[in-house]
Formats: sequence, C-alpha cells, structure tokens
Amino acid sequence: MAEPYRADTVPVGPEIRRMIAALPSSPGVYRFRDEGGRVLYLGRATGLRSRVASYWGGLGDRRHLARMVPRVARIEALTCDSVHEAAWLERNLLEESLPRWNRTRGGQEVPAYLVLDVRPATAGVRAVHEPGAATPGVSVFGPYLGGVRARAAVQALHRVHPLAYTRTGLTGAERDLAARRGVTPADREKLAAAVASVLHREAVAVASAQAFLTGVRDRAAEALGLELAARVQDELRALEWVTAPQRVTTRDAAALTVEGWSDGFLVSFTVRDGRLRTWTQRRTTRPALPAPPGWAAFAVRNATLAATLAGSRLQA
Repeated sequence: MAEPYRADTVPVGPEIRRMIAALPSSPGVYRFRDEGGRVLYLGRATGLRSRVASYWGGLGDRRHLARMVPRVARIEALTCDSVHEAAWLERNLLEESLPRWNRTRGGQEVPAYLVLDVRPATAGVRAVHEPGAATPGVSVFGPYLGGVRARAAVQALHRVHPLAYTRTGLTGAERDLAARRGVTPADREKLAAAVASVLHREAVAVASAQAFLTGVRDRAAEALGLELAARVQDELRALEWVTAPQRVTTRDAAALTVEGWSDGFLVSFTVRDGRLRTWTQRRTTRPALPAPPGWAAFAVRNATLAATLAGSRLQA
C-alpha cells in the first residue's frame, strides 16, 4: 500500500538517493549545495544517513525548509568521532559563514568548562562559562557545549569521586555524608587524580566511572527510586558527552592547515585559535600535505567520503 501524500515531502531523484545511500550512519555535519555550487544549508547529525534522508521524508517541525529541499543538487558531509565533536564543528562553521537557509550562527548550547580544584578550602569540580586566569591548584578542562550537560557531569563526577567532601569547613550534614562514603581530607590528592583521569579521557577511568553510575542507576530502578534513576541516567549521558573524543575545538591557540586526499579529491580545513573554522573540497591531482599530529585519520576518512559522495558529479 502506497504511503499517503504529505505536503512536506519532496520526491527523491536518483542522484540524491545515491548520495544518501553513500552516507555513513556515524555522527557528523552535512551541507547542501544547489546547482550553482552555493551552500544552502549546514547541519549536524547523530546519524548522517538517517538525518539527511529525513529532508525528503517529511520535514516535521522544519517546514520552513520545504522551499529549500527541491533546490538541493549536491550533498557533502564530514564524519566525526562523537556527537559532541559534530556539535562543535557545526557551531564553528556556522559562526564563520551562515548559509541562506540557516537561522542562527551555531547552536543553542552555551560553551562551558569544568574546573578541577584541589585547594583545601575549595576542593571539588565545578562548571563555569569562562576559564579564568591560571591559578595554582586549579586545572581547567574543556570547552564543552552545553551548560546543563556540564553541570550534570559535575554531579556525576561528585557521585563517583566525591572530592568536595575533602574540603575544610564542611557543614555538619556534609561531614556526615563524607563519613558515609569513607572520605577524609587525606583522600584529596587521590580523588583529584581520579577525576583528572576521567576528564583526560583515560579509557579505564571513564569505563570505571560509567560502571559505577550504571550500578547506582540500576539499583535505584530496582528499588523503584525512579526519580534517582532518571537523574543518574542524565549524569551518565553528561559524562559521556564531556569524555567523548573531539578535536575541532580546544583551548590551544594553534593555527593549522589540515588536508586529506583520496581518489583525486582534496579536502582542506583551517584551524585558527584552536577551532576548525573552514571546510573546502575540490578535485585535484595534488596529494594532501602531511597532516598535523592527531589529524591524519580525520582528514583521510573525510576525503574518502567526499570522493564517494561526489561520484559522477565530481567537479573541479
């Protein structure tokens, strides 16, 4: 039985269908170009193939794009190592250049940082929106996108490694909670090191923290503590967000050119002040410049994807 006609759907031509089928299911960013090569729209996706296909399968709350979709002649995409990386990449590219059909420069998430403080009077982890000046005993991690997620990650870290209970000047209630966890000021350095290992994305430390939180969530659910279980699930998602790999936005002030080449197709990126800010691609016989440390896999896989998506439409 044929699906009923919907006013917000657009027929899919064979070339668009081919490009959608060639997209991976990984996180990333995508952009649409018209026949003249002009960028119409740029977005991000948790799964590239399903997200891009959705523009031809019913726009839902994106009805304002109905006039754009028939103009799409070419799809380009970049794959990322995490949804967090894709979110930063979309934000950076939109801040640099806003296509006609995008409404805002970047997403709605607010950048945030996590501060690890080992000073006796203020020990703990907190979320801030500005990293501040370098201070002895204080380490800054990030940036991360989303103040709500950053604060939930703070709660997750405190639940796993309660560094704040090693502070001087605890209230009576806090001292009782510290005693229940068996935490004393003598544990300050050990707990701070454990938190730092998680925020440095060390695989064993991250997996251990996730396992601890999963146990708390599951025990709460079994005891019908559904509110606590839901809260810890949010903390798990937040911890995954801040520990996910992402290289496109850092506190490093580096300025780099990153290139990848595959099957006669060159993809180029510029990084300024630690942010990947531009993305171009073109057909050429010139191989890519050697990639800076940490960028080779990203550059090569996205050059391969660019060549695959271009297919018969490969243009200089």
